[in-house]
Amino acid sequence: MQEIIKTTLLGLFFGTFGTTLGGIIGVMIKKHSNKFLSFILAFASGLMMAVICFDLIPEALEISSIPNIVIGIFIGIIAMMVSDLLVEKKFNHSNKKGNNQLLKTGIIVSIGLAIHNFPEGLAIRFWF
Repeated sequence: MQEIIKTTLLGLFFGTFGTTLGGIIGVMIKKHSNKFLSFILAFASGLMMAVICFDLIPEALEISSIPNIVIGIFIGIIAMMVSDLLVEKKFNHSNKKGNNQLLKTGIIVSIGLAIHNFPEGLAIRFWF
């Protein structure tokens, strides 16, 4: 039980530390540039794709079968597509003057993180 609590607290710390540090740096930067934001989003996407391809999928293959992994990937894709459609629908009805793509992207990323954290927490629990 002690090991689970220790792992949970470490995961919580490192999971929130990077977001907090990035937020602080983002607030301190006075000049907002769409080029820089595009670079940061692309870097984050590339980093996540690398983690998925080189860590999560090979580890999942050791534990389960290919059909289960493909089903999980498709469920994740469908969940994000539904989230995207819901956010797009909400913005089209409530914000007719101007579409703020960055706000929509931020909301979709937040939804993805929330959805991602639920099975990740279950995985940490069942790992130990």
